[in-house]
Amino acid sequence: MAAVQPAPAHSRLLMSGNEAVARAVWDAGVRVAAAYPGTPSTEILEAIATYPDIYAEWSVNEKVSLEVGIGASMAGSRAFCAMKHVGMNVASDALMTLTLTGVKGGLV
Repeated sequence: MAAVQPAPAHSRLLMSGNEAVARAVWDAGVRVAAAYPGTPSTEILEAIATYPDIYAEWSVNEKVSLEVGIGASMAGSRAFCAMKHVGMNVASDALMTLTLTGVKGGLV
């Protein structure tokens, strides 16, 4: 996608499921996105990186990706973290700690 333009009301956009997730992330006002590359979720962060005003980074594993999102959210920014279902095993330590601390900016 080149320059991102808001879609006119009641219009339709043709995109893949991963592109639709990226568009929803942008529409929701997310400012920080992190992910660990792995099919099928790789394309989500690649699409997010094309949107303005979103910091997007690859992480070394799913735990670090979630920790980036947690840190951004604790600082008050909306954050997004993408991973495969198996990645939740790797990120579970950070996820369990998150339940004790909470977030401020929102985290998906």
